[in-house]
Amino acid sequence: MNSSIRLTLFLLLLLVVLIFGLVIGRQVYIVGGQDPEPAPDLADLNTYVYDQPRELVEFTLTNENGDTVTRESLRGRWTFAFVGYTNCPDICPAAMANLRRTDQLISNELPQPDYLLVSADPEHDTPEKLKAYTGFFGENFHGLTGDLETLRALAKSLSAVFVHREVDGELLVDHSGHFALLNPDGKLAALIQPPHDPEALAEAFKRIYEWARDNRLKAES
Repeated sequence: MNSSIRLTLFLLLLLVVLIFGLVIGRQVYIVGGQDPEPAPDLADLNTYVYDQPRELVEFTLTNENGDTVTRESLRGRWTFAFVGYTNCPDICPAAMANLRRTDQLISNELPQPDYLLVSADPEHDTPEKLKAYTGFFGENFHGLTGDLETLRALAKSLSAVFVHREVDGELLVDHSGHFALLNPDGKLAALIQPPHDPEALAEAFKRIYEWARDNRLKAES
């Protein structure tokens, strides 16, 4: 075989390798660059999941231990947040009991979330009172209190509201009854409307976590 034939064969082989490499590279690019899966439809679980989690308002508040808490403090774990108050006669105790049961139902194979009561009555909800109240439900139950307007702003970014009114000299607080699920980036990932069933809450959390996990892995691949 003369040198010109060997050169031609070498160039053809090089061309085949180049084309093969481009095809493989294109497939890797397509797989790695595919769009994230849309948020799961969990309407049957009274849950709305955001395709793009929403940033919370910046805030500085105080937790049940008297420590300062900011938006950054919520990063690193999943959190069920709920707007309420310790003197609430009916809605809040039922909501907290549902969250406690949900906590018992969530598989140990999943991240274990925190549960956060955002006070709608900071005048009465001191850190000490929040500690006694949330501690009854479990060690991963926490509370936030502080400036009234800061709490209103945080509630709003959780898609919640609360209103004070006085009845026969007693303060009553009307407030939203849904749960807000925050992801480990400290962003609002989903809203879960009442009525709340612990089994449904645990199932919604599982499916939201798995969806978020799969999209993260896809983005990293």
